[in-house]
Amino acid sequence: MLSVNSTHRHPSAFILIGIPGLEAAHIWISIPFCLMYIMACIGNCTVLYIIKTERSLHEPMYYFLSMLALTDLVLSTSVSPKMLALFWFHSNELLFETCLFQMFFVHCFFSIESGVFLAMAIDRYVAICNPLRHLVILSNSVIIRIGLVILIRGVLLSIPFCLLLIRLPFCSNKVIMFSYCGYFAVTKLACADTLIDTVYGQTVAILVVGFDVTFTVLSYVMILRVVFRLPTWAARLKAFSTCGSHISVILTFYILALFTFLTHSFGHSIPLHVHVIVSNLYLLLPPMFNPIIYGVKTKQIRSQLLAMLHFNRNK
Repeated sequence: MLSVNSTHRHPSAFILIGIPGLEAAHIWISIPFCLMYIMACIGNCTVLYIIKTERSLHEPMYYFLSMLALTDLVLSTSVSPKMLALFWFHSNELLFETCLFQMFFVHCFFSIESGVFLAMAIDRYVAICNPLRHLVILSNSVIIRIGLVILIRGVLLSIPFCLLLIRLPFCSNKVIMFSYCGYFAVTKLACADTLIDTVYGQTVAILVVGFDVTFTVLSYVMILRVVFRLPTWAARLKAFSTCGSHISVILTFYILALFTFLTHSFGHSIPLHVHVIVSNLYLLLPPMFNPIIYGVKTKQIRSQLLAMLHFNRNK
């Protein structure tokens, strides 16, 4: 049995390892991670600025794109600064309260991003399948309600992660074999039965991803049915190009997230450094690619960006 002195409610701080087994290469690994974070910040801030300043973009599609850009900024910023400080300055200590905040933001904004992808798929379905009533069905008030539902869902599902962690007693081991405060990585350090924690984490992941993916797929299936009825191949190819790029972003997000989740639960044969690297990529790659796919490849945003760059060049 554990002695009283070997267990306490929680440590004052955890120690982050970074990428186990690759500590000597942290500086080199940090370079692409830093570039991805910088590109994510620049890209998403640019999208937000263009949509805010250009009144012609004040439409449902661009409101949802703004939500996605803001979510990506929060999601990537919740882990990247501390991770880069760890890689560059060996700042590996993370206060328990900071760990809770980081965990909350990661889980909350993962759920929000998943919900925004679903909302954007529904918006595309309404715009393509019922274009004459698009702005009536997705009015500003409806968009605000959808945004609030997505936000409230993320908050309500993420608070129990923190509450469940607070109730756990921890032993003397406070080393997290990760580069950020992941829920499953922290619960492994607990000196108690974590069945409830594991079941809750797995249930939330399955329900959120399962619900959102199911209805996102249904939306795109119905969109493709309409696309096949378009009269010309040029129109079909244009629609396929748009849908294909959107689907590729969504698949990247969910595949990386599911790999991280499944590896925590079942992938014990996968090297730990591979697991940690992929877990970091799922918080950095989508925020970097989303402004490019949804922003630069969107004609209206691209034209505004080019006009802005041309204006600055001629000043």
